[in-house]
Amino acid sequence: MKRVLHVCTALVLFTLMLSAQEVNLVKYVNTRQGTNTKYEFSYGNTYPATSLPFGMNTWTPQTGKNGDGWKYQYFEKTIRGFQQSHQCSSWVNDYAVFSLMPVTGDLVVNEDKRAASFSHANEIAQPSYYKVKLDNNITTEMSPTERGAHLRFTFPKGASSYLVLDGYTKMSMVSIHPKTKTITGYINNCRWAPQGFKNYFIITFDKPFTTFGTWENKKNTTTADNKTAEGEGVGAYIKFKDGETVQAKVASSYISPAQAALTLKTELGGYRSFNDTHKAADKIWNALLGRMAVEGGTEEEKATFYSCMYHANLFSHQFFEYGEDGKPYYYSPYDSKVHDGYMYTDNGFWDTFRAQFPLNTILHPKMEGQLVQALLDAQKQCGWLPSWSFPGETGGMLGNHSISLLADAWMKGIHSFDPKQALEAYYHEATNKGPWGSANGRPGWKEYYANGFVPYTKQTEGATAWTLEFAYDDFCAYQLAKATGNKYYEDVFARQMYNYKNLFDPKTRFMRAKDAKGDWIEPFDPMDWGGPYTEGNAWHWTWSVFHDTQGLINLMGGDKNFTAKIDSVFSEPGTIKVGGYGQVIHEMTEMAEFKMGQFAQGNEPIHHMLYMYNYAGQPWKAQMHLREVMNKMYNATENGYPGDEDEGQMSSWFVLSAAGFYSVCPGTDQYVIGSPLFKKMTIALENGNKFTIEANNNSKANVYIQSAKLNGKPYTHNFITQTDIMNGGVLHLEMGAQPNLTRGLAPEDRPFSLSRAERP
Repeated sequence: MKRVLHVCTALVLFTLMLSAQEVNLVKYVNTRQGTNTKYEFSYGNTYPATSLPFGMNTWTPQTGKNGDGWKYQYFEKTIRGFQQSHQCSSWVNDYAVFSLMPVTGDLVVNEDKRAASFSHANEIAQPSYYKVKLDNNITTEMSPTERGAHLRFTFPKGASSYLVLDGYTKMSMVSIHPKTKTITGYINNCRWAPQGFKNYFIITFDKPFTTFGTWENKKNTTTADNKTAEGEGVGAYIKFKDGETVQAKVASSYISPAQAALTLKTELGGYRSFNDTHKAADKIWNALLGRMAVEGGTEEEKATFYSCMYHANLFSHQFFEYGEDGKPYYYSPYDSKVHDGYMYTDNGFWDTFRAQFPLNTILHPKMEGQLVQALLDAQKQCGWLPSWSFPGETGGMLGNHSISLLADAWMKGIHSFDPKQALEAYYHEATNKGPWGSANGRPGWKEYYANGFVPYTKQTEGATAWTLEFAYDDFCAYQLAKATGNKYYEDVFARQMYNYKNLFDPKTRFMRAKDAKGDWIEPFDPMDWGGPYTEGNAWHWTWSVFHDTQGLINLMGGDKNFTAKIDSVFSEPGTIKVGGYGQVIHEMTEMAEFKMGQFAQGNEPIHHMLYMYNYAGQPWKAQMHLREVMNKMYNATENGYPGDEDEGQMSSWFVLSAAGFYSVCPGTDQYVIGSPLFKKMTIALENGNKFTIEANNNSKANVYIQSAKLNGKPYTHNFITQTDIMNGGVLHLEMGAQPNLTRGLAPEDRPFSLSRAERP
C-alpha cells in the first residue's frame, strides 16, 4: 500500500512538474525579434527591451551611438552600454536615458573605445531576463521591475572591474555616495516635454567602491575622486576590487529623488538576490503570456506568437508612480505639475488604434479604463487630446484617434470616463488646429467641414489620407454620442462621417485628391506614393473606410467589383513609384520584398483590408490570404516583421489574427473573423471567464472555415462581439483544405457597416 501511495505521489509530482514546464512560455519569446533593421529597411525597428508589461522603464543593450534612434541593430558587433530606455519608435528617438557599461583593463569612458565585441550565441534575450557574455569575458545580466531593474556584472577573475555611467545627451547630474555604495542623479534628455523635465535615478550596489570619479561625454575628460558633477553629458565611474561580481539595483522617478528612493525600496527592496528579481519577473510574464494559451502549431509558430504577444504588451508605458500612501500620482509631461491618478505615454495612436488598444479591451479592460481617462486628463493639462505622446504631445502622424480609443472602450463596456467631457474635447480637436504636428487638432478643418474634404495642395501633403481618417474619427464621436444620448453631438458628427464619399472617383474606383474647386488632381497614378497619401498610395488608402465598408462596396458598384478590386491589390505588380516622396522610403522596399503585388502589410493603412472580403460575400479569400501573411511575413527571428513594429500594432495584428479575428472598426463591439493559426486558443479574461477558439483539423493546408458553432449552436456570422468574448464560451470551427463557398453569405452575417445600420 505504501508503495502504491509512493507511486501515486510520484505521478502527481511528475504531473505538477510537467504543468510547471508547460507554463514556461517565456522561453518562446525572443526580444530581438525585428532588430535586424536599418534606416533603409525595417524588419521591425525594435530593440531587446527587458521590461515588465507596460513598465515605466525598459532596459536594453546599446549597440548604437548615444542619440541614435537605432539603439540595437542585430548586425552590429559591439555593445557600448546597457541603458534605461523609453523609446517607442526609432523615428522619434528616445528620452530619459542613461547607461551603465562594465569595463575591464584600463579605465575607458569614450563610448566608441569602451565598446566591447560580442556574439549573439552568448546572448539570452527574454522579456524578464537579458544576459550577454562579452568577448572580454565580462557577463552582464538584467531583470526588470516596473520602474527599475536589477543588474549583475561578473568580471573575469583577477581583472580590473570598472563600471561607467554615461549621462547620454543633454543635461545630467551625478552624485557618488561611497559610504552607502550609491549613485544618484538625474537626466533630462527629452524632445517633447516641459522646461525643467528631469528623470531622477538612484543606483545601489552590493559591493564597495575602491575608486571613483566623474566624467563628461563631450570631450571624455575624467575627474578622479570627484563626487558630484552637473552639465551636458555628465556621468560617473566607479571601480570595484578586481574580478568582482557586482549587483546593482536601479529605480527612477519623474517626480523627485525621494520618490526614486521610495520606488527602489518598494519595487526592489524585497529581492535579496538578482535571481529573486528574475524569478518574480518570469512569473509576471508567464502569467500574462498564459492568458492566451495555445495548443497545436509548431514550436516556431508558438515562438512567433509569444514574441508578438510580448511586443503587444509593452506600450503604452506607465507614467505614474506610487506614493508612500500606495496611491498613484504622476508628473505631467503636459503642464509639468504633479497630479493624482494615472498617466500613460509613449504611443502613436495612428498606428495603434487599429489593434493594440482593441486587444487591451480584451486582455486589460481595467488598465484600458485608466488609460482612456488619462487621455482626458492630458487634454485638460495641455489643451489637446494626445495623438502621439512621447512623453508630451508631439502631434505626430495624422487623425484624431484619441476618440477611437474612447469610443471603442465605451462600446465595449468600459465606462471609466465622462462621455460628455470626451465629446467636448473631441469637438475642440475637430474644429481647431493645434500648435504641433498634423495630428494635433485638424489641418484643413474648415474646408473639411464646409466642403466635405481637405483639398490637396503642397501645403496639405496627405490631404486625402486626412479626410478618410477624419471621417472615421467623426463616426467614433457619433457612436459615443448616440450610445450616451447626446443628441447635439450625434447630429454634429452624423453630418461628417460619410465624407469619405467625396473623394471616391467612380471612374478609377480609387480614393483620390481634389483641389479647392473640387476638381480631381491630375495626373493620377494609383501607384504613386505620397502627395495626398501618407506613407502609401491609392492602392493602400482606398480601403480606409473602417466604419462603412458597405458604403465603399456600394460606391464600387457591388460585391463583385469590390472583391475584384481587392484581388487586384495582389495581381498588380509590386512596382515602386516614389511619387510625392521623390525618393524610395523604407515602406516601399518592404512592400516589394514580400512580392504580394501592391499589398503592404509593413504599414498600417492596409492592415484591415484582408478582412474586408467578409463584407462582400467571399470570406474564404480573407482566410486564405491571412494565413499566407501570417506564415510568410512574421517569425520570431531578427527578421521577424514585414515593417515597423510601431508600439505594438504590428504584433497586435498578428496576435488577434492568430486568435482568428480582428478589430476592423474600433468604435463598435465587433471583431471580424479570419482563420486562426492554432488548433486551440484559450483566452483567460480579467473577469474570470475563459473564451476558447477551437479549430478542428487546422493545419497549414486546412485554412478554410467549413462550419462554426458558438457555445454549441450553429454560427454563420463573419464576426463575433466583445460580449461574446467577455461572457466566455467556445467558438468551434471545423477547418478544411477547400473553401466553403456557401457559409456566411446572408446579409445578417456581414460585419457592421454604417450604411446598413443607418438605413431606414
